[in-house]
Formats: sequence, C-alpha cells, structure tokens
Amino acid sequence: MGTVVSFGSAPGPVARLPPARVLAIAGSDSGGGAGIQADLKTALAFGVHGMSALTAVTAQNSLGVHGVWELPPEAVVAQIRAVVADIGVDAVKTGMLSSPPIVAAVAGELAGVGVPVVVDPVGVSKHGDPLLAPEAVETVRTRLLPVATVATPNLDEVRLLTGIDVRTEADLPAAARAVLDLGPRWVLVKGGHLPGDAVDLLTDGQHSVMLRAPRHDNRHTHGTGCTLASAIASLLARGADVPDAVRAAKDYVTGAVGAGFPLGAGIGPVDHAWQRRQPPHLATRPATRG
Repeated sequence: MGTVVSFGSAPGPVARLPPARVLAIAGSDSGGGAGIQADLKTALAFGVHGMSALTAVTAQNSLGVHGVWELPPEAVVAQIRAVVADIGVDAVKTGMLSSPPIVAAVAGELAGVGVPVVVDPVGVSKHGDPLLAPEAVETVRTRLLPVATVATPNLDEVRLLTGIDVRTEADLPAAARAVLDLGPRWVLVKGGHLPGDAVDLLTDGQHSVMLRAPRHDNRHTHGTGCTLASAIASLLARGADVPDAVRAAKDYVTGAVGAGFPLGAGIGPVDHAWQRRQPPHLATRPATRG
C-alpha cells in the first residue's frame, strides 16, 4: 500500500460579519457605464454589498440613450421592500426615477428607512437625453429632496430644480442655499462644467467645504454622477460622516475620470477599478479644500 499523506483537517466555517449594505434605486444602463451598473461597481470598489431596485430599463451605448422603458411603481416598491425587510440597508442611493409616480413611491418608502439617503436628481444623461419627465420635477422638489441626507445636483440639475443659472464659482453658494431650501440636510453642488479645476461646494447651511481636484483632459466621463453619489453612499454606509465621505468619494471619482477609457464610438465610461489597475506613481492627487 502506498503511504497515506495527511494534510490536516479542513478548517471549519469562520464566522464573518457581513459588509455594509447599500441599496441603489436607479435605472439600468445597457452599456454598463452608468446607472445601476455603475452603482454596483462602485459599491464593490468600496468593499460594501451593493443591492438594487430597478426603476427603468434603457437601451443605451456610448452614443446615447435609444430607448427607455419604466417599471411599474409597484415593482419598484416591491424590490425596495424585499431588500429592506430581509437583508437590511445601511445607506441608500437614488438615481434615475423618471416619472412622478415612481418618484413619489420611492420617496414614500425612504421616508421611514432610517439610514442615510443620497439623492442624485438625475435630469439628463451624459449625452443630453432626458431621463426625468418635466412633470416629475415638482415631485422631486417636494417629496424626494426632503428625505435626502445628501443631494448631489450638477449645474444643469440645479437650474432645473431652482431656476438658478450657475456661471462662475461665485454663484455656487447661492445655488446651494436654493437647493437646501428644498429640504436635504446637505447639498453637494457639482461644478464640473465650470472652467478651471473641478470644483464642488458641500454645505449644510452652517458648514461649507469647497472641494477642488485637477481637471483631466479626458472625454470618457460617462457615469461620473452615478459613481460619485454611490461612492458617498458606500462611505456613509461604512460609518463616515458626510464631509469625510464626500471628500473621499471625490478623490475616487477624480481618479476614475482620469482613467476613463474609450468604449464604442462615443463617450466611454469612467474606470471604476482604476485603483486596482493604475500604478501608484500615477495616482491622482486628492481633492483639496478651497
């Protein structure tokens, strides 16, 4: 008989606490650069467990949005309740909600969820395609923003929600105050369309932080807004306070934009895995306070 070699007993199961949990409520991007797909990639990058409640299916690629099909509000609510009741959540991020019934349904569910809520009030896609019905804007103002821990409008969304046209960095405080008047605890006005450095203003009306980061010469920025909001939600789920979460999220997105890559014939996505692929000496400098 041959010699029997023993490798020892197999290790028993190791008790492990689950990671923090983030629920993304948004539409699907078939091209994989934005929407639910970007939300889940971002959650993975931050070591949290990403979950989803789909609000719409889009036919989308690097050239634009070619079709949108909404889910019934009751289907959106059922997804949220299934996740919250069994798995639980530590933070929520909302993205494309598109119609008044969906906005109202989501706001109603989130009013009692008891965890940080990051609202990205998506109005149009990167290519300029409308993703929020005009008649839904008032519902976002009156129902959704009041349940937000952090709202993250870009300049087009600020104009849509408040009528304020931000043309220079000096206009950011007035824009932030106008959004705060709609009910969120914090607002991050994203000034990415302004010239110069990528500058954003975070404020709760009492404390303000101006965040600056280098502007990368890269047109492949699809998914930037979804990624930033999901990064903030992921960090809040892990216990960070709002200013620290926003600062770290901006650092992550700055690197992801710098590493954005061409995909298809149009605008490619940011690279959600840039920290794994990029050599340390190429890492971007972190966002700074203004």
